[in-house]
Amino acid sequence: MKRYDLAGTGSMVVDHFVRAPRILAADEKILLDGHDGEPVIRTLVGGVTLNHLGWARILGLRVALFGKQADDVSGRFLRAGMDRIGIERHLDLDGSASSFAQILVDAGGGRAIYMSRGATSELTPADVDANFRDVIESAAVVSSEVSQVPLATVRRVLERARAAGALTVVDLDVPLADAVPALGTREELDAVLGLADVLKPSLNAVRGLVDQPDDPEAVARELAERYRPEVVVVTIGAGGAVLWAKEQLERIPAARVAVVDSTGAGDAFLGGFVAGLHHGLDWTEAARLGNACGAACCEQLGAFPNDPAACRQRALEHYRALGGGTLRIDPRSLRAAPNPAPATLEYLEIARGELDRVAREMDLESLAVAAQLIREREASGGRLHVTGIGKPEHVARYAAAMFSSTGTPATFLHGTEATHGSVGQLCAGDVVIAISNSGDTPELLSCVAAVRGMGAHVIAVTGRADSRLATVSDVVLLARVEREGGPLGLAPRTSILAEGLVLGALSVELQAARSFDRADYHRRHPGGALGRKSAS
Repeated sequence: MKRYDLAGTGSMVVDHFVRAPRILAADEKILLDGHDGEPVIRTLVGGVTLNHLGWARILGLRVALFGKQADDVSGRFLRAGMDRIGIERHLDLDGSASSFAQILVDAGGGRAIYMSRGATSELTPADVDANFRDVIESAAVVSSEVSQVPLATVRRVLERARAAGALTVVDLDVPLADAVPALGTREELDAVLGLADVLKPSLNAVRGLVDQPDDPEAVARELAERYRPEVVVVTIGAGGAVLWAKEQLERIPAARVAVVDSTGAGDAFLGGFVAGLHHGLDWTEAARLGNACGAACCEQLGAFPNDPAACRQRALEHYRALGGGTLRIDPRSLRAAPNPAPATLEYLEIARGELDRVAREMDLESLAVAAQLIREREASGGRLHVTGIGKPEHVARYAAAMFSSTGTPATFLHGTEATHGSVGQLCAGDVVIAISNSGDTPELLSCVAAVRGMGAHVIAVTGRADSRLATVSDVVLLARVEREGGPLGLAPRTSILAEGLVLGALSVELQAARSFDRADYHRRHPGGALGRKSAS
C-alpha cells in the first residue's frame, strides 16, 4: 500500500479576498462595501493545487503537498491551514517569498484573480530529483498544474510519477498565452499534457490550444485525440462538466446553488473527482462527486475547505441530490496526522549533507594506518580500548561492542574514571581510541595523558585536526562537521553521527583485513535475529 492516496505539487497561495459590487474595467473606480455583514477584505488559504488537495483530504484521502515555499508570514499561514485538516507537507522553505493572490469577488460571485507566483515558480527539476522523489514514489496518485510551477518541473514530476506507477493528474488552469513563455516552452507544455492520465482543463484555459474553445465537447475530444490521456474532464462552471472516457463523451450536470464565490470551484471539482476514484467510483460517478464539491465550494467565500465538516456535509448532500449514492468515509481517515516541525526537516537536511561530506572527505590513508596499528599491537598481545567524555562516551561504548562483534576484541575505558584507577586496565602496547568533537575537553585530555603514561598508543577521532587531542595522538581520524542542526545548533547531533560513521568505517577496515566470515560472526553473536540470520 502506498503511503499517500494523493500527493501534489503546485500553487499554494494566500488569497486576499476583496468584496466589490462589480469587477472594474480599466480606469474605473468604485467604493468597496462588505456583503451581508462580512468584512471588505478577508485572507484565506488557497492555490490551485492546495485547494484540490484540501477537498480530497476532507473526503478521507491521505494527502501530501510537496514543493517550495518561504519561511515568512504567508508561508506560516498556509502551513497552519494544511495542518488543520491533516495535509502532510514536504516543503523546502528557502524560497524568496510565499505565493499570494488578490481576488476581487462581485455581488454575484464572479471574480477576477491577480496572482504572484513567488517561491512556487522557483521549484526546479533538480529540486524534484534531490528532495521529492520519495514522496512521489509513495503516492498512488500524483497531481500538478499548469498555473504557477515551471513546465520543466511539472514534466519531471510527472515522469517520476509515471515511473513509480502512479496515476498522473494535470489541472490546466491558465490559457496558452499565459503559460507560454511565462512557464516554459510550447514543447514543454505539450509534454506535460501528454504525461497526464487525467487531464482537467477549465474551459477558459484552453484558448489558443484548441480549435473550438467555446465548445466543451469539441475541447474534450480534441485534447483526448492529441494527448491520449485516460480521461479528459472539462469543467464549465454552472454547466457542470464534460467527460471523455473510453472513447465516449458525457455531460455531467452541475448542482444548483446560490453562488457566494466561484473561486476554486474547478479545484474543488478535481479534489472530489480524485476522491471518487479512490473510493471506487467509475469515471462518471467520480465526476458527479466532483461537481458536488464544486457546488459546495461556491457556497462559501474562498476555495479551500476551511470548515472541513461543513464542506464535506454539503458536498455529500449535493452528491446525493445529483443522483449519487451514499459515500462511506472511515472517520479514522479524517484525523489530522501530525506534521514534523520545520526544524526537524531542516535538521534532516543538515545531517544528510554533513554525513555525505564526512564520507567524501574521509582520509582513507589515515584509516588504513589506524587499522594497521591496531592489528600490529594485537599481534604483540596488545588490546583495544575506546573512550570518550559526555555524549562521545555513549559512542565509545557502542564502538567497543561493534569492534568486538566483528572480530577485534575491545573494551570501554571510562574517561573520568581513568585518572582514578581505571587506566590500570591498560598494559604497555595497548591502543586507545579517544573520541572528542572539539578535541580540547579537559577531562579527556587528562585521560589521554594517563593512557600515555601507561605506555599505550592513542588514535584520535575528532572534528579538529589542530586540537590538543590531535597533537598528542599517534593517528588522527577526522569527523569534522560544520553544523550540528536542531533549534539551537548546540547539542551534539551530527558530530555524533559523524564519529559513528568514522568508527564504522574503521571497523569495516579491520573486519575485512582478517577475512571475517559469517561463521565467525555467528560464534560472537549466536542470539537474536542476527544469530538466526548468521546461522543460515
